[in-house]
Amino acid sequence: MEIELNLHAVVCAYGAYRQLQYTGNSRPAPVTDEWGEPGVPELQSTSAADPPTNDDEWGGDPAPAPAPAPAPAPEEEDGEERREELKRCLVDTVYGSDLGFRASAEVRGEVLELVTQLEAANPTPAPVQATDLLDGNWILIYTAYSELLPILAVGAAPLFKVDEISQEVDTKSMTIVNASTISSPFASLSFSATASFDVQSPSRVQVQFKEGSFQPPKISSSVDLPAEVDIFGQKISLGPVQQVLNPLQQAFASIAGSISGQPPLKLQIPGNNRGRSWLLTTYLDKDLRISRGDGGLFILVKEGSPLLDQL
Repeated sequence: MEIELNLHAVVCAYGAYRQLQYTGNSRPAPVTDEWGEPGVPELQSTSAADPPTNDDEWGGDPAPAPAPAPAPAPEEEDGEERREELKRCLVDTVYGSDLGFRASAEVRGEVLELVTQLEAANPTPAPVQATDLLDGNWILIYTAYSELLPILAVGAAPLFKVDEISQEVDTKSMTIVNASTISSPFASLSFSATASFDVQSPSRVQVQFKEGSFQPPKISSSVDLPAEVDIFGQKISLGPVQQVLNPLQQAFASIAGSISGQPPLKLQIPGNNRGRSWLLTTYLDKDLRISRGDGGLFILVKEGSPLLDQL
């Protein structure tokens, strides 16, 4: 009897040991069917989330709404409006200054302030590379360049006028042509200087003048003098002079016809430091260009720009 009890205790202990070992291995308990035979556990399927529906009221899938076009940044619109306002103010400020020759100290200070603000808002950081904007004929509206003072002084003399000073830029041929036209009641004279340029940076070029050209003067077929001129603050009547010139109208017409067919006079410019200069473009857009050279400041407007209508 004692032996049977000990044997029963050993069997129970062994069974408990197997159960503990089985549990530690984390194995699932065997599955049996209703007849006690081992079976295969059924896999529990997980329910997937219902797909999102996009049914409209008719049961169909409506087409997705098109994405709205991105609106321009408010900062860009404000910047462009600010530049346009500064350009209009600049043109109004230089109006009547004879390209800067008659500008007072106050006007020059205002011009420099507006130029500084425009340069800080320059929309073209690499002007020399923006060939579509840089190419074309640019009309000078203001300058502080000392070497242009003799031309401007002639234009300020009685009976003389500087009709236009321009600069044509061609990035394909790498050339710049500076042209000037001065007129009087008797004739008009045009001359130009052609230069080649080399790119030194995205905003700076080195200029070398090669040739000067003088067009034959265009003699007026008739002389129409003003009634009076202002010389040193004194009004002088030109009526008697006009009466003397009236009989000479036919002679003026003959001279004009003989000169008009002559070729221009061309002069080579020596390739030394006197014919060399540099030009730094500090502002450029489709209408306005501001440049600084070794001789001063240049403000130019693109030919055909509405800004010229303000002058």
